Formats: sequence, C-alpha cells, structure tokens
Amino acid sequence: MYELKTKETDHSVIEFIENIDNMKKREDAYQLLDIFTETTGYEAKMWGPSIIGFGSYHYKYDSGHEGDAPLVGFSPRKAKTSLYFATGDSGREELLKKFGKHTAGKSCVYINKTADIDVTILKELIQQSVEFLKSTYPNP
Repeated sequence: MYELKTKETDHSVIEFIENIDNMKKREDAYQLLDIFTETTGYEAKMWGPSIIGFGSYHYKYDSGHEGDAPLVGFSPRKAKTSLYFATGDSGREELLKKFGKHTAGKSCVYINKTADIDVTILKELIQQSVEFLKSTYPNP
C-alpha cells in the first residue's frame, strides 16, 4: 500500500522558519505566514519536514488512491519558495498572469521573493484555491 510522505506533523512552524539560513528568505517566510494565516483563517501546520500548510482536505481519486493534504501552503526552499495552490481551477491561470515574477509547475508556483509578486493577487489565489478544494472535496 502506498504511504503518503507529506503528512501533517506537530513540529513547530516558527522553529522551522527560524532555522532558515538566508535572512531575506526567513523574512519572506514570516510575511507569507502572515498572509496565508490572515487569508485562510487557519493555523499554520507543518506538513512533512518542509511544507507549511493551512487547513486540510481529504481526497479520493477514481484509482482508489486517497489521502489528506493542506488546502494551501508554501515551502521556503533554498533556490525558490514554492507556493502550493489547487490545480484544475480555470481561474488560476488568469490570476497567475497578473501575479508578478514567477514560474509554475503542475501544482506549484515558484517565486524568488515576495517583493516580486502582487500580494493582492496572492490573496486571491489563496482564496480561490481554498474555495475550489472545499467544493471539489467536501468533507464526508
């Protein structure tokens, strides 16, 4: 049976952020922590060793694979900061066009620093992701 690697843990979010070597990246992490907390209304939780997640949802695919994941989150990695939003919502692409300097993968949006992005659009992306996932995966 497949076991998820990224699970909610009881590790300290603040301790994780305090251990970020790069001072600017640490400052950005605190700024993102405030933005995500304020926008979602959820307390930040560590998911695995390096993802700061907000809220959670339970998903189950047609293949039978299921698990829990944060509604939204971020991870201040060495190279870039990864932002985790829902995929599958057509509104996401429109918002990303106005987001600022970033690159996007399948499920992640990567930024160098928060100064490169429009914080208002970030808040819209967070809200849109939470609403999309809550409607797609309503609690059983």
